[in-house]
Amino acid sequence: MPEEKKLVGIVRHYYTKIGVAVVDLMDELAIGDEISIEGATTNFRQKVTSMQIEHKNVEKAKAGDSIGLKVDERVRENDKVYKIISE
Repeated sequence: MPEEKKLVGIVRHYYTKIGVAVVDLMDELAIGDEISIEGATTNFRQKVTSMQIEHKNVEKAKAGDSIGLKVDERVRENDKVYKIISE
């Protein structure tokens, strides 16, 4: 069962104290999606558990949205956010 990755966003900023990445989306993302965040020194996977738009919790965000995404590890500006698509 091959899995695919689809680029859904780019990290614009990271708040170290609260572990939140600001991500500019180019595709939709929803709570429960599995994502992979990759960059020069970043490479980890996690499930989307918390997402906000303008400090309001949302279940789903769409292309063009800028979201606050709770992340399990440190991320950096320009890291790429991929959604894992399992067949």
